[in-house]
Amino acid sequence: MDVTLILINTLTMYWYFIPIFIFITVLKSPWFKGVLGEFLVNFLLKKYLPKEKYTLIKNVTLPTDDGTTQIDHIVVSEFGLFVIETKNMKGWVFGNTNQKQWTQKIFKYTGKFQNPLHQNYKHTQTLASCLTIPNEFIYSVVVFIGDSTFKTKMPDNVTYARGCVDYIKTKKVVHFSKEQVSHLNSEIEAGRLTPSLKTNLAHSKHVKTIVGNKSETKKVINNVVEIKESLEKLCLQCGSEMSLKQAKKGKYVGNQFWGCTNFPKCRKVVNL
Repeated sequence: MDVTLILINTLTMYWYFIPIFIFITVLKSPWFKGVLGEFLVNFLLKKYLPKEKYTLIKNVTLPTDDGTTQIDHIVVSEFGLFVIETKNMKGWVFGNTNQKQWTQKIFKYTGKFQNPLHQNYKHTQTLASCLTIPNEFIYSVVVFIGDSTFKTKMPDNVTYARGCVDYIKTKKVVHFSKEQVSHLNSEIEAGRLTPSLKTNLAHSKHVKTIVGNKSETKKVINNVVEIKESLEKLCLQCGSEMSLKQAKKGKYVGNQFWGCTNFPKCRKVVNL
């Protein structure tokens, strides 16, 4: 039986399932969720922020000393610059300002993701450096899009959807003149890398390199910890392994201790 012929006949009969499968796969991909989230935030910012006071610049990739950093949205105004990081997520979200990682929980699934405030901090610092303006004139904003619920109290600059617009409007102290705002817009446009597939791929490669380096560092740390733990379980008197034991009599009955496995030749113990 010709397997190739059977395969061709099967594809001919059910070819219309292929584009449907591809479409569903794309819809579920992290890339599409990211694009959808950025699109929704872009829509909200354009619709609810007055154009005469706020200028929206999206998808800005800036060069850094070690590669690039990519900013979802920058809003430029006389009240300051707002650097916006978008997260399209669902489920319960736990975290606070100081934690390195936040937690996402969906039914029995529990996952970790980088604290978006820490992630956005690099964006604000890079932008401040490029524009040579004080850090306090740049505001970090994190927007969650999707069916997510904060289960811990979040700071004011971490919001749901349109909440980012409300937060931006709370800043009413004027920092820049209209001429300065125009100059800042021009500087950002001149300093950003040209939006293109090449730029996005280069940035993705840079991010993967960083993740890979962190993974290697974690492996080294884990190996060091394992070696340390192994050494701690060796008897310092004879070099044999130590085992966890429990006193069965005497005044220390019930207490645990590390005892040499070479007992009774070696009576070395380490009390816990």
